[in-house]
Amino acid sequence: MELKKLCYLLTVGALILTGSSCSKDDDDNGDNTSTVTGVQLSSNATFGNIITDNTGQALYFFSNDATGSSSCTDGCLVVWPVFYKDNLSIGAGLNASDFGTITRADGSKQTTYKGWPLYYYQSDTKAGEVKGDGVGNNWFVAKADYTVMVSYTQLVGDDGVQYNSSGQAGVGISQYLTDPNGNTLYAFKNDRFKQNKYSNNDPVHDGVWPVYAINSIGSIPSILDKTQFDVITVFGKTQLVYKGWPLYYFGPDNMQRGKTLGISVPVPGAAIWPIVNTSTAVAASM
Repeated sequence: MELKKLCYLLTVGALILTGSSCSKDDDDNGDNTSTVTGVQLSSNATFGNIITDNTGQALYFFSNDATGSSSCTDGCLVVWPVFYKDNLSIGAGLNASDFGTITRADGSKQTTYKGWPLYYYQSDTKAGEVKGDGVGNNWFVAKADYTVMVSYTQLVGDDGVQYNSSGQAGVGISQYLTDPNGNTLYAFKNDRFKQNKYSNNDPVHDGVWPVYAINSIGSIPSILDKTQFDVITVFGKTQLVYKGWPLYYFGPDNMQRGKTLGISVPVPGAAIWPIVNTSTAVAASM
């Protein structure tokens, strides 16, 4: 009787050990298959090549992060979790120099691309899903070939005064277009439809308001109409045009993302060099 009891106990013990071993192996395999080590370009049927982590989960930009600091905090982070990976592996077609790291207000780290903090979207539950693009008109799937980006921030002129999108003194967040790195783009009030009336090929003169020169038009954020973009040739440079308005940088912004000093130049409130956004009227032909 004692021998039968001993055999039973040994059998049960063996089954428990076997089950534990299998369970541990399954967990380890699961961890290995979902390990995030870096970023890559992933082909998407709707959006083309997008930036994802190495498991294929889409990453996003937040337009309110115009200055390069994260504006997504508290409850926002539940919906839009931070992406961060130390010793990031970089997939083909991406440049390591475009990636960086910021320290958030709470002391945690976040990976950036061209100065834009990167996020996941909670509702993307599997690789290949891109449900977050266009949410709130200020979340966009991360891409390497954007020609412009949409930004939202308080505009502050060269005079230190706060302005609204109409170029008038006022407090409030404004939408405006930037280059892919978050540098503000401006129009010139005296320009006409696809006609640059400012540049004269003098390096000093043109250096105050350099043209936004590109090689070709790439991807455009989904809330914008790509057909409203075009290019013109100005003294050998290919200048981007939006709604007929040639686009410029402001030299004293010093290619620093989030800077909007040109909004008050040369006369505060006159909107000689306004920002451009989805509400901008089409440039006049005459």
